[in-house]
Amino acid sequence: MISNISDKIKILETDLKLIDIENPDILKKSEKTIFCIKACLKQIKEYICQNQFSSQEEEIQFFKEIKPSVYSKLIYFVKIFNIESKRPNGSDKFQKKYLLNELSKLEKYFSENLEFYQYMRNNMTYLDDKYFVRGKLDLRLYVNTFIYDADPIFSTSHDYKASKILANDLLNIYLNSELSILERKDGSAGKNMLIAKGKYSWTESKIALIELIYALHSARCINNGNIEIKELAAFMESLFKIDLGDYYRDYLQIKNRQNQTRFIDNLKTTFVKRINEQDE
Repeated sequence: MISNISDKIKILETDLKLIDIENPDILKKSEKTIFCIKACLKQIKEYICQNQFSSQEEEIQFFKEIKPSVYSKLIYFVKIFNIESKRPNGSDKFQKKYLLNELSKLEKYFSENLEFYQYMRNNMTYLDDKYFVRGKLDLRLYVNTFIYDADPIFSTSHDYKASKILANDLLNIYLNSELSILERKDGSAGKNMLIAKGKYSWTESKIALIELIYALHSARCINNGNIEIKELAAFMESLFKIDLGDYYRDYLQIKNRQNQTRFIDNLKTTFVKRINEQDE
């Protein structure tokens, strides 16, 4: 059953990539993407209604991982469409204020749902049979009012919330990306950075450098992690005299690709090879 659903999702992913390529305008892209995802979810729902999961474990896998991976994109693009439709046409200052307000909403949702965030982030499973099995609504557990209007055949008490978390991750990247673009306009990014003397050129791809930047930031390698991504990116741009462009959006591409650590894996391979060659 899961394999059949996965095939439908693979087709969706191909369609979404095509929409992304053919529609540079974010509103048109969002509109077409929403339509495409809704059509896919409708197919999956019909399939679920006509077939049974082979086990409770398979049902949990679908409502905890598979459905949220698709539904989160729908939530994300609906939100993007609403944000961009209402985005002010005024100065960069007003736009920054608007985008920062949207980021604060994400932070508020995170604070209000911290316990469930931790449950999902730490890959906990002890409440899966209550959160991600249909017909197991427990009023003693915090649930969204959304669940009372949801289709009981295609929803559990927490699959929407799992989708919302994934959507918020994507939205956080998008909003920071847009803020970064505005900051680049007024030259605020990296204004006080020290430019290293000498001629250093980054000879790998930009996406590889972005992967390295996020890896260093995640491992808290610089200033014990007390540095923002935009500061670290600005430093690398100054060091290598390179324009990384919209690195927040490139990070999203890294996150969505099959091998998320392509460059880092290659670093390990070449380093181990060097050590082995020197030992011979």
